[in-house]
Amino acid sequence: PAAGAPAAERALFVPAANPAAAAQARELAAAGRRAEAEALTAMATTPHAVWLGDQAPARAEAEARETARTAARRGTLPVFALYNVPGRDCSQYSAGGADGSAAYRAWIDAVARGIGDHRAVIVLEPDSLALLPHECAAAGAAAGSPGEFGGDLARARTDARYAEIRYAVATLEARPGADVYLDTGHAGWHTVDSIVPRLRDAGIDRATGFAVNVSNYHPDAANSWFATLVSACLAYADKGGNTADCPDQRRPRREAEQWLATRLTDADRARMKHYVTDSSRNGRGVWSPPAGKYRDPQDWCNPPGRGLGARPTTVTGDRLHDAKLWIKIPGESDGACLRGTAGPRDPERGVQDPPAGVWFPEQALELARLANPALMG
Repeated sequence: PAAGAPAAERALFVPAANPAAAAQARELAAAGRRAEAEALTAMATTPHAVWLGDQAPARAEAEARETARTAARRGTLPVFALYNVPGRDCSQYSAGGADGSAAYRAWIDAVARGIGDHRAVIVLEPDSLALLPHECAAAGAAAGSPGEFGGDLARARTDARYAEIRYAVATLEARPGADVYLDTGHAGWHTVDSIVPRLRDAGIDRATGFAVNVSNYHPDAANSWFATLVSACLAYADKGGNTADCPDQRRPRREAEQWLATRLTDADRARMKHYVTDSSRNGRGVWSPPAGKYRDPQDWCNPPGRGLGARPTTVTGDRLHDAKLWIKIPGESDGACLRGTAGPRDPERGVQDPPAGVWFPEQALELARLANPALMG
C-alpha cells in the first residue's frame, strides 16, 4: 500500500461525466433553466469513483491503467469501486459478477496490473460482506432453486466469498500506491458486533481500512460514529477481546464513549483501522417512508426528496477518516423500485425507474436542487 492513507489534502480525480448528464444539462439550458443546467454540470464533474465490474479482465485492466495514468498526469488521486465478486448483489438489481472464484482472481490480477505502481483508493466490493451468500434468500433474492442459498451449499459459498475478498485485499494492497477499503454496509444495517467478525474473516488486517455508507443515505455524523465504533471493535478484537462486548451504534453515546475510554489503550488506538465514507447522496439523510404505505418501502432505492451531500475531500478533521467520497455516482439509478407492488412503475415517483446504473434525469435534478451544502445559488 501507499505510505499512509490519504490523510493530507489531495486533489481527487474527476472521471468523464456520464454523457446522459451532459445531454440533460444541454436540454435544461435550451429551455432557459440555466441555473439547473449549471448545477447538474457541477454535479457530474465533481470527483467520483470509477466503477469496474462488468468488463472482461483485459478491458478492466486497460480501464484501470488509463484511469491511473490520467490521474497521475493530473496530479490527482483516483477512486476505484470494484464490483465483480461472484454472486454480486444476491442476483438482485445489480446482479452479475465473475463466473466463479478462479475467474474473479484472474480479474483482480488484471485490475492490479492496470493500477500498477500508481496511487489509488480502492473501495472493494460494496455489499460483499454486509450481504453474504447465505443471506441471499432472506434478502428476497432471485435465488434459483430453493437449495441454492440454503444449508451447506450456502455456507460453502460464503466461505468462498471470504476467500475471494482476502485474495483481492492481498493482491491489491501489494501494489505500492494502493489503499484498499472493505465493505461494511451502512449505519442502519449491521450492528458493530455483526460486521466486525466479517471484516476479520475477509482480511481487514491486510487492508488500509473499510468503507461506510456506499450508495446509501445516512448522514455524515452517523457514518463517522459507526465507523469509529467498528474501528475500535476491530482493535479490541485484535488483542483478544470478544466482539460481543463492543458497543454498537444504538447504544447511548455516553455509554459507548465510556467503553472506548476504558477498554482501549493508546497502543490500541494507534492501530485502529482507517475508513472512508460515501457522501454522494446523504445531504438530506435517509428517507422515512409513510408508515404502512408499502409492503417493502425499499428506502435505499431511488428514494424521493434526497440531496447531494458533502463534496469529496481528503480533509475530514479525523485522523481515522481518510476521505469523504462520492462513491455512488449521483444521478445513476438504484434500479426498478417497486416497493412491494406489482409495478412496473415506482409507486412513490409515478414513473418506471431506469435499471441500476442508468442515468435517472428526475432523480439527478432532485439531488442537485436539494444538495446540502447547496449547489444552486
